Amino acid sequence: MFDSILMVCVGNICRSPMAEGLMRDATVRAGSSMRVASAGIGALVGEPADPMARELLAEQGVDISAHRARQLGAEMVRDHELILVMEEWQRRKVESDFPMARGRVMCLGHWSGLEVPDPYRQPRAAFEQALEEIQQGLEDWKDKLW
Repeated sequence: MFDSILMVCVGNICRSPMAEGLMRDATVRAGSSMRVASAGIGALVGEPADPMARELLAEQGVDISAHRARQLGAEMVRDHELILVMEEWQRRKVESDFPMARGRVMCLGHWSGLEVPDPYRQPRAAFEQALEEIQQGLEDWKDKLW
């Protein structure tokens, strides 16, 4: 259904890289050619994914070690058909900053009514909770994506 998805959070080092890695892995397993990327509203540009995010995904066989944070920009917004954010305020911010995105920005947890809390600078348990909610959001989207 979609050719490209962009995962968005704030710093692009915790939630959106985890969502991107898991979605890319699911896309490959599904035999889909969908493009998956991520960016941040206030990205820590050039920084790798948080060590805890890398560790949790590695435990699931997903490698996000090559990830580097990118700032969300107009070209990225134009180049992706669906933009999934982690929290409702982020949806409003993306649509406000990039009016051409209206109608293509949704919360990852839309179908379950979930928002994915930011685990930045928190203990492993916060990352595990965020990962669990990301996985739930991706599962909820699966039937709508391919």
